[in-house]
Amino acid sequence: MEAKRRLTICLAGNANVGKSAIFNQLTGLNQTVGNWPGKTVERAEGTLHFKGYTIRIVDLPGTYSLSAYSKEEMVSRDYIAVEKPDVVVNIVDASALERNLYLTIQLLELNAPLVVALNQVDFAAKKGIKVDAERLSEMLGVPVVPTVATVGMGMQELLSKVVGVTEKAPRSMNVKYGREIEQGIKKLEATVKIGLPQLSSRYPPRWITTKLLERDEDVSKKAEGEKGLAILSEAAEIAEQIEDVHGEPSSVVITSERYSLASRLARSTVSITSPPRVDMDQRLSAITAHKILGYPILAGVLAGVFSIVFVAGGAMVSVLEELFDAVIVPGTESFLRGVLPPIWLRLVSGGFVWGVGAAVTIVLPYIVPFYILLAVLEDSGYLPRAAFLMDNLMHKIGLHGKAFIPLLLGYGCNVPACVGCRIMETDRERFLAGFVVTLVPCTARTVIILGLVGRYLGVPAALGLYLVDLCLIFLLGRIAFRVLPGEPMGLIMEMPPYRMPAAKSILKKTWARTKDFVYIAFPYIVGGSVLLQFLSVYGVMSVIADFMSPLTTSWLGLPSITGIPLIFGVLRKELTLVLLANLGGTFDFASILTPIQMVVFAVVAMIYVPCVATIAALSREFGVRRAITVAVLDSILAVFVGGLAYQLLSLVH
Repeated sequence: MEAKRRLTICLAGNANVGKSAIFNQLTGLNQTVGNWPGKTVERAEGTLHFKGYTIRIVDLPGTYSLSAYSKEEMVSRDYIAVEKPDVVVNIVDASALERNLYLTIQLLELNAPLVVALNQVDFAAKKGIKVDAERLSEMLGVPVVPTVATVGMGMQELLSKVVGVTEKAPRSMNVKYGREIEQGIKKLEATVKIGLPQLSSRYPPRWITTKLLERDEDVSKKAEGEKGLAILSEAAEIAEQIEDVHGEPSSVVITSERYSLASRLARSTVSITSPPRVDMDQRLSAITAHKILGYPILAGVLAGVFSIVFVAGGAMVSVLEELFDAVIVPGTESFLRGVLPPIWLRLVSGGFVWGVGAAVTIVLPYIVPFYILLAVLEDSGYLPRAAFLMDNLMHKIGLHGKAFIPLLLGYGCNVPACVGCRIMETDRERFLAGFVVTLVPCTARTVIILGLVGRYLGVPAALGLYLVDLCLIFLLGRIAFRVLPGEPMGLIMEMPPYRMPAAKSILKKTWARTKDFVYIAFPYIVGGSVLLQFLSVYGVMSVIADFMSPLTTSWLGLPSITGIPLIFGVLRKELTLVLLANLGGTFDFASILTPIQMVVFAVVAMIYVPCVATIAALSREFGVRRAITVAVLDSILAVFVGGLAYQLLSLVH
């Protein structure tokens, strides 16, 4: 069974048909480049995983034929005929089909298991050329897949067809020549099978016969080495007969026959139309995935998302704060003052009610807008474009651009982002993606960044923290890429069309995520607020604050009370800000922290150990040992970067 799960395919095609682009799309980082044994011709190999198969890809040299006129042609045909890869993927240029099909016909003569990648169909369409891929597939008897290698279009279907061919080989077209040539081949082929058994075991007998009639030097030498002088003499005699009839060398006659067949195939499948009108989807795709324009658009989208979240969230916070400060909290205290003992009153009013109020006023206003915008980006089809743009950058840390999707989802919540790392094919890449995902500021951390730094120091300062975090992600990802053993693998990702997001779908996703937050986070926030009041009532808070003071006050430059929310923040990151408000007795954080302290507090909360839910997800996906390792590393990094930020900001302030 294991043998069936490993495949070797090779890419064959003319020069400049996008063969290297397809090779890069399929293999990503995992490429090795060297020379073929005994040759100066470059050899490129790569590996990828697809539907349970480990697929080794060999990129053959660009060649226009399989004759013995160059080293490239010799390398390509010997690899296909002798090494016998499971499938040959023949890349052809849709805008120059007739010229490219000449090589396709030669591959069919070698009886190679074939899949044709009809590449550059977008470029052909711009020239008004349309190829009927289904008709071409019927005529060739092999699968034909339209592709656009530069953007990865058709890669998924191409690999599916490759796997399909290995499981059930199609009946390919039998290449037939003119009457005189066919008579000569039929006459000589039987002799070749008997007289050249070793050569016939390596190459198809009909192919050997054709090459002898073409006076192919390489095949003739191989036949001579097998003591096939009589066969060579008979082949020369038949070749002379063909030349007498046509008045041309036999090699030219057979070549002309192949080009004639290629011409008939092209005429039957190609139609010339006026260049089609480019629709809005194609224009948007071209712009948003553009190698230059795409990046400022991506930066603008991300900056716009967090700016909208800040503006919308800030407006909601102001209204809700006033409601709780002026009405709900005082009303609850007044109602319960004569009913409950003082200690219970503090636990209910200062713990339970305050916790609910903090969750509603601090957390929800930022989370709901973010979830709405995230759903819009998902349903519109923009996220795969963002992943495509980030592909080269993600390669720097050993990941495919596809890993950018769980990273972006991490801005919503690290837990599903960790689970989303399953889209990576190898354990190494899954863990590497999971490690960097924990450093992404989720909505809980966004609450801290926007609710503290953004609100009091402005959006540019908050966006600056996100930029710092991105730098840390790529720096640590790069280090992890170097440290973790194993080889990276290329992955495949389809580019879906743009579509208008449906309001119903957006609301559904937003409600599902918000509901999960309410069910999971609210108990932690309210319970943590009650626990904090309980510890305060019995004098434990001061002990914890004193214990943490060497770290919080000396190194981080924060008030001693901040050590408590940082400890309990491991339950839920939103709880960090809620507890800080509880300890300070106000939602006005400017009265508790200086601007520098706000930045330092936000930096530490942004980086240090993920919440318990994320740690649980890491344990489930990668094991307890790895989860603890990630938590410890994140905590050490947070303390180091936070202290460094305090020292630097103190110097420049």
